[in-house]
Amino acid sequence: MSAQDLRYFLENYGREYPEDVFEVTEPLEADQDVTAIVWELASRGHDELLRFTNIVGHSHEVVTNMFASRVRIGRMLGSDPGWLHERYEQLAQAPRALHEVGVGPITDNVATGADVDLGALPLITHFETDLGPYITSGIIIGEDPETGCGNLSYHRAVVSDPKTLATSLHSRGDLWRLLQDTEARGGPLPVAMVVGAHPLFMLAASARVPPAVDEREVAGGLFGEPLEVVRTPIHGLRVPASAEYVLEGVIDPGVAVDEGPFGEFSGYSSDRSTNNRLDVQAILYRDHPIWVDVVGGNSNEHLNLARVPRESEMNAKLRARFPSVTGLHYPNSGTHFHCYVSVDQRRPGEARQIMMALLGWDPYLKTVIAVDPDVDLAADSEVLWALATRFQPNDDLFVVDGLPGSPLDPSSSPDGLTSRLALDATRAPGFDGTRIVISDTSRDRVADVVTHLLATERPGDD
Repeated sequence: MSAQDLRYFLENYGREYPEDVFEVTEPLEADQDVTAIVWELASRGHDELLRFTNIVGHSHEVVTNMFASRVRIGRMLGSDPGWLHERYEQLAQAPRALHEVGVGPITDNVATGADVDLGALPLITHFETDLGPYITSGIIIGEDPETGCGNLSYHRAVVSDPKTLATSLHSRGDLWRLLQDTEARGGPLPVAMVVGAHPLFMLAASARVPPAVDEREVAGGLFGEPLEVVRTPIHGLRVPASAEYVLEGVIDPGVAVDEGPFGEFSGYSSDRSTNNRLDVQAILYRDHPIWVDVVGGNSNEHLNLARVPRESEMNAKLRARFPSVTGLHYPNSGTHFHCYVSVDQRRPGEARQIMMALLGWDPYLKTVIAVDPDVDLAADSEVLWALATRFQPNDDLFVVDGLPGSPLDPSSSPDGLTSRLALDATRAPGFDGTRIVISDTSRDRVADVVTHLLATERPGDD
């Protein structure tokens, strides 16, 4: 197997970190049971990678929750969590040109014409409020017809009929631009949807890069070697040679189809959609394919997969412009709409300037809270404590109105406009307060005592 193969990753990760992988062999229904297990595990503080081998009615293994843990994402990138942003940017900023090969595992099976049947895909339903079983890990590849530069982006998709997917290009990103250009030229846009690939390829698909940068080359940077690709049989699009599934077809900008509702990252069921139709002309799949799922809604996996590249980009831009920035974190509690930034202020107003930059650079952000470096950004309770004790509403906030935001924000206007809020919870000049401290000596002295207390069986314990 190639090192760019999902199966290579699963085999090696399971061998090296067996405690971080759960294999679920009990029979489960395809209707919401996978999501229910992820939610239940998360409620108990667990975020292990999950491999389901007994989904009723499906012969495929289903892999999900790969990105639920930042520790695991760090291991994918060869980094500990403390240097995740820096490591991602280091690799992503060293893209590699594509390496085209004649055949690969994805060419094991090719169905075209009358043999195309989307009803054979092992789809699962994630939420009771969803329109139906959704593809949640679908990465659509489009290529600029003049430059050949590719674009990767995630788009939910539901089967409309045996040869048609309904999808939403709600991000209004580069794929949307390619579709508009296609409409101006007249004719549909050739695309390929990848379902199941190495997690580093999936991370690269979340990269936020200019239109002239091909995320497939970013994937090569993350791998440390060129991405191996093969061409699809009808339109010659370049797709990962080791993918599990590829659905090739066209999106006609002049055709609409019903799509949604679907459980989105906001934690709400969203029926806001661009209602695009993807006509599938070929299905490529490996022998005994693995179905890769991304848990939808406001799950840790869904949020981390999009957030780690975004945080990394913002972290690099902020630190390059503002050396006083000491940390950046997008909390799960804020989905993609909140951000915490720690600032070692050297002059009054610096935290405000940094928050303005964040609110301008990231169109999804609605609220930014600035804190001092002694506050743990990964702990909501610490940030809220700083807000409670270092923030005065009459002096330390400002609002910017009428900016474009996420169309999937249920509180935004119908055309996606939002307002933005900045809260300065750093110590103001003349701040009167000394943070309480327990000495390291005392903490070390009681560590064994606490361990013993927690290990001691108490009345009522099962």
